[in-house]
Amino acid sequence: MSEIRKLIADLGRVPAELRQELRPAIQAAAQEVLQEARSRSSWSSRIPGATRVAVRFTGRAAGASVVVSAGRAPHGRPYEHLGAGGTFRHPVYGRDTWVTQAARPFLFPAARAKREQVAREIDRAVEQALRRTGWR
Repeated sequence: MSEIRKLIADLGRVPAELRQELRPAIQAAAQEVLQEARSRSSWSSRIPGATRVAVRFTGRAAGASVVVSAGRAPHGRPYEHLGAGGTFRHPVYGRDTWVTQAARPFLFPAARAKREQVAREIDRAVEQALRRTGWR
């Protein structure tokens, strides 16, 4: 379990002053995954520009996530295919013609490639912030 999840489990929610201090550090740590995801999706003209880092301090999604805007790149989710290879089907020319297309995962592989490095950086940032506030 990451340090941020332990902190949320202990406190129920992260105090405002800690959130303010942690958000930039977590955002910076997640940039590695963001850049890797953008690199892996460079075959698309819209997906790299539609990706961003989201930082949350609540629930199971505590930490950083790299997300793709469905409005800016609606094809991102089908191509990601939940990180699995394979194919997906979609309609073209209205409703009557369906085609099969190969998936091109980019988010899950990027997260797997940078997971350990980012987790270490986030854990280090949480520990430093907690020490500065006197938390033990």
